[in-house]
Amino acid sequence: MGTSVEEHYKAIIEAVGEDPNREGLLRTPQRAAKAMEFLTQGYKQDLKELVNDAVFTTSNNEMVIVRDIELYSMCEHHLLPFLGRAHIAYLPNGKVIGLSKIPRIVDMFARRLQIQEKLTQQIGNCVQEVTDAKGVAVVVEAKHLCAMMRGVEKQNSSMTTSMMLGRFRDDPRTRQEFLTLIRG
Repeated sequence: MGTSVEEHYKAIIEAVGEDPNREGLLRTPQRAAKAMEFLTQGYKQDLKELVNDAVFTTSNNEMVIVRDIELYSMCEHHLLPFLGRAHIAYLPNGKVIGLSKIPRIVDMFARRLQIQEKLTQQIGNCVQEVTDAKGVAVVVEAKHLCAMMRGVEKQNSSMTTSMMLGRFRDDPRTRQEFLTLIRG
């Protein structure tokens, strides 16, 4: 992100009425630029590298679920964090993906400027693309600091989004099994 982002953070500090040369703020533009680079590293990640051939042949055709995947993202409207967890399931169609890859897929999309609705869709479409599953289900539950710290200032509100593909969309019993299991 480099110098230009640092300069912009310095200008923001000045614009809010602070002295960027004050002892506590001297290195803040540099630290903030580094933080922003980390928080948006998903733009620089490549799915093929991330998956790294960790897709394996299987005869399993039963539901695979990864629950409670922590996620941290940045609201694209206010540049404030939202944080929560994702629950992802898929029905293998001859292939399974390495367990660590699903949280990495979540991070790849969460570490971008986002809205939760789009994040949920990107995760679901990506898992479908990588696994060619018979169905994919994603539920994301998150708290948004933009709603908690400003605007409506509702500290206990949260948002839930979901995406159902294939058998999770077409078969109510499969969908209900997933929803029951993630509440466990």
